[in-house]
Amino acid sequence: MATVVLLGTLDTKGHEYAYLRDRLREQGVDVLLVDAGVYEPQVEPDVSRAEVAAAAGADAEALAEAGDRGAAVSAMAAGAAAVAKRLHEEGRLDGIASVGGSGNSSIAAAAMRVLPVGVPKLIVSTVASGDTRPYMGASDVTMTYSVVDISGINQISARILANAAGAIAGMVKAQAPTLEGAKPLITASMFGVTTPCVTRARERLEELGYEVLVFHQTGTGGESMEELMRAGYIAGSLDATTTELADELVGGVLAAYPGRLEAAGELGLPQVVSLGALDMVNFGPRESVPERFEGRNLYVHNPTITLMRTTPDECRELGRRIGRKLSGAKGPTALFIPLRGVSMIATEGQPFYDAEADAALLERLRETLGENVEVHELDLDVNDEQFALAMANRLHEMISG
Repeated sequence: MATVVLLGTLDTKGHEYAYLRDRLREQGVDVLLVDAGVYEPQVEPDVSRAEVAAAAGADAEALAEAGDRGAAVSAMAAGAAAVAKRLHEEGRLDGIASVGGSGNSSIAAAAMRVLPVGVPKLIVSTVASGDTRPYMGASDVTMTYSVVDISGINQISARILANAAGAIAGMVKAQAPTLEGAKPLITASMFGVTTPCVTRARERLEELGYEVLVFHQTGTGGESMEELMRAGYIAGSLDATTTELADELVGGVLAAYPGRLEAAGELGLPQVVSLGALDMVNFGPRESVPERFEGRNLYVHNPTITLMRTTPDECRELGRRIGRKLSGAKGPTALFIPLRGVSMIATEGQPFYDAEADAALLERLRETLGENVEVHELDLDVNDEQFALAMANRLHEMISG
């Protein structure tokens, strides 16, 4: 029988967790109740708050006496993550769920993010209608809005929690289909302005016997891609679009996470990298562009997205950062440089064509790259079919070799 771990602060939400536990049992699944609170629980847990705190090297009673809510949440989040990971490794966690507000959701999300992709994860939260990125990160957490606060069982909360029980019970009972002839997995990074490149490279890699997972470079896209590498699923990386690094540097809305472009190198995975869309930083609607950027080269991509051309100085710094990251790679690494433009709108005659900025990027790259990185400078733009094929074929050679 499948087991769902219910993880939460039972000192404030114990009655609601007891209700959810009972609904889950009606669905025919076992339940383990894990207490992540620091005060006396309202319902008896299966894993106590003392055990959760100890997993983080803390003491639940000391946290309660200190009265520092932030410190308590941080400690119990670390302990909850350790407990969830252990329960999964022991075969006692087939899925995990929580209900609550921001504090409870933060603790539960920390535990869920350490679990492998594919393990069912559900948070019912009062904050699920806002910015959920701090909770979900790059993991496959499912969040649902609680509508009313998690404060007692009423006509609304009872329906929401019953739905949650049905959802997580259905997830843990679902059997993933067995795919015959599973192929090696390749990750590829793509943006709208590099779509022709990545599409053609994907098609070529599929011809060569790979399955290609494409990730839209929206800030979380790169992080999700590299989390799968760290989880051991990936045979090689076609990182054609490194645009998130530009947003991270300049302050755009699709910024890379701090470790972007490092996972493949740390793991020794074969990687082919390019400079796709480093000509741009992303903002929302035109009126949302910060005032300090007025006077810059701005391009309204659509009503919700405004692009800003990176300057020579910004490109120089991007070259340094990329060169440093790739030079630390432990595995085979190739950098493909499109000399005629890094995006659809960076080629000659297009709004982001800037020869000086491109030259600055390449100058600093050449100064920074280590001898471990093989460099291919092609007199093509990034979306030229021959550029895409060259990257795909080289990645295949690196994996095969």
